[in-house]
Amino acid sequence: MKIFPLTLIPNDTKIDFMRLRIVSLFVAILIALAAVGAIATKGFNFALDFTGGVGVELHFNTPPGVDAVRDRLTAAGFESAQVQTYGTGSDLLIRLQDNGEHAAQTGNVGGAQQSGEAAAAGIAQQIAKAASTPDNQAEVRSSSVISAQVGRDLAKNAAMAMAFVIIGFMAYIAFRFEWKFAVAAILTTLHDVLVVAGFFAFTQREFDLTLMAGLLTVMGFSINDTIVVFDRVRENFRTMRADPLTVLNTSINQTLSRTIITSFVAFLTGLALYIYGGGSLEGMAMSQMLGIVIGTLSSIFVACTLLTYGPLKVTKQDLLPKARDEAALARRP
Repeated sequence: MKIFPLTLIPNDTKIDFMRLRIVSLFVAILIALAAVGAIATKGFNFALDFTGGVGVELHFNTPPGVDAVRDRLTAAGFESAQVQTYGTGSDLLIRLQDNGEHAAQTGNVGGAQQSGEAAAAGIAQQIAKAASTPDNQAEVRSSSVISAQVGRDLAKNAAMAMAFVIIGFMAYIAFRFEWKFAVAAILTTLHDVLVVAGFFAFTQREFDLTLMAGLLTVMGFSINDTIVVFDRVRENFRTMRADPLTVLNTSINQTLSRTIITSFVAFLTGLALYIYGGGSLEGMAMSQMLGIVIGTLSSIFVACTLLTYGPLKVTKQDLLPKARDEAALARRP
C-alpha cells in the first residue's frame, strides 16, 4: 500500500533559480541596506527591559481582563504599560517604563534609592486607581523599581551568545562542507537577522527580551534551512556530471518541497503564538513569522547564489571526497 507522500512539489522540477541570481542578490542587498538605514536613523524602541522603570503587583476580586486593564491604563496616561497575569487571573503584574514622565528615577545608594522606592509606591497607587472599576477594585500587593542593568546584562550575554553561535556554525560547516559554504551560510543568516531587526526599527515596535529571543530563533531556523540545501548541493556535486549552475539549480529544486513544508509548519507555530500568546509575546511571534518567511526565501534565492560569485564560487574540485570520506564511502553497504 502506497502512503501519500508529503511532497508539494515534485523532486524533478526544473525551475531555473540561477537565472535570477543577479536579481536575487541585488534585491537581498537592497533590503539589507534598507534595514541598516532604519536601524541607523530610527534606532530601536527599547522596552522597559532595557530602560528600567516601575513594577506593580495588583490583586483584583475577579479576573479583570488583561486587555481591559491595559486600555484603562492607556486612557489614564500610562502608555506602553506591560500587563500580564501571574498566579491566578485575578493577579496582574504591571510594568511601566521609566521615560522621564514619572518620578521613578533611582540612584545606586542611600537616599536616592529610597526616593525611587517612594516614587514607585506613589505610582503604584495611581496605577491601581486607574486599573480599578467600581465593581472590581485593585489592591496593591507590592511595588518596586526595576533596574535596567538586568536587561543590559542579558543583552550583552545574548550578543556574546550570537557571536559564539556564528563562530560555531562557521567551524562546523567548514569542517562538514567547505569554507566557502560556511561563509555563504553565515552571510545568509546574518542577512535574515538584519532584515528582521530592521523591520522592528522601522515600525518602532517595542524591543524587549522576548523579541531578542525571537531574533535568536530566526538565526537558528535560517542556518538549519540553509544547511539542508547545502547538503544536497554537496551530494549532487559528487554524483552529477554537470556544471555548477546546473547542480545548484537541481539541489534547490530537490529540496524545495521540504523547505516549503517545514517553513509552513514552523510559520503556523509562530502564528498560534501570535494569536493566543497574548500581548507580551507578540513581538517574539512576529519576529519568528517574519524570520521564517525571510529565511525560506534566502535559502532558495540567496544562499546558493553566493556560491556563484567571487571567492565564494564553488567548483566540483572543492567538494571531491577527501581520503577519509572515500574510505567511509567504501565501507557503506
